[in-house]
Amino acid sequence: MFKWWSRKVTPVFLWLSLMLFTSPVYAAAESAASAGGADWPWWFWPLVLLVFCFVLGILAVLAGVGGGVLYVPLVSAFFPFHLDFVRGAGLFVALAGALMAGPGLLRRGLASLRLALPVALIASTFAIIGAFIGLSLPTTIVQILLGATIIFIAVLLLVSKNVEYPVVTKQDAIGLALGMYGSYIEETSGKVYEYKTHRTWGGLLIFVLIGLVAGMFGLGAGWANIPVLNLMMGAPLKISVATSKFLLSITDTSAAWVYLNKGGIIPLVAIPSIVGLMLGSLVGVKILARAKPAAIRYIVIVVLLFAGVRALLKGLGI
Repeated sequence: MFKWWSRKVTPVFLWLSLMLFTSPVYAAAESAASAGGADWPWWFWPLVLLVFCFVLGILAVLAGVGGGVLYVPLVSAFFPFHLDFVRGAGLFVALAGALMAGPGLLRRGLASLRLALPVALIASTFAIIGAFIGLSLPTTIVQILLGATIIFIAVLLLVSKNVEYPVVTKQDAIGLALGMYGSYIEETSGKVYEYKTHRTWGGLLIFVLIGLVAGMFGLGAGWANIPVLNLMMGAPLKISVATSKFLLSITDTSAAWVYLNKGGIIPLVAIPSIVGLMLGSLVGVKILARAKPAAIRYIVIVVLLFAGVRALLKGLGI
């Protein structure tokens, strides 16, 4: 009976919870936007944001995506906060999760410094550039670009299929020169797997774009890091996931300093967001063993498509 409940009811419950929280939030946001937010006490929106982000934290774990990619489009769509403040908080949300997970992943030998450092140098540099570009562009332009990017991410999540152990017959020269190879112990089998990269030049060039997008929209970059490291460059899936999480702690820190220096971080927005998502992630980890992540993943894709279209229409003034 318990297994049936976990398998059948849990995904539906999470979906209904998200709808129950987002519907009143959406209506309240529209009301506050038209009335200048004067109908609510100062603590109302931080409290609603805390609960909202708690649900997002659960969904992010079950869907296998970072919190930032859900946070920015949904909060900018449903809450009456300026987009700059939402993007700044989004970077800190992704950064908080990465900083909690990074040291443990390094100790277990899953996050690879050899793989991460060359990529981090490129991505963090262009994340700073992306943050300056995003803060200098008009909000309507950023909304349009954000909507298009979120729709693209939803499609990418839908079509991408990760490979647990990609076959790399020969390492290219740039990957060898940068030392982008290594080994790790697969705990489930006790076997030692060696890995190396190929198509490294193409992967490094794509990380230029990833850094720009992360800085411009405050999305983090886990949604893009993993496919590039795993499918394009040939790193094993576990190494790609762990290294991606560690990468966020470098890339997002670079862009976050720009938003912080420009006054784009408000504690009343950032703190409830971080606390809510972290608490939700802890609950999501416990549910993960009993729920079907595939079903949750499709729910998240639908939510992202909805948020992307809304951001696009909002930017176009429709």
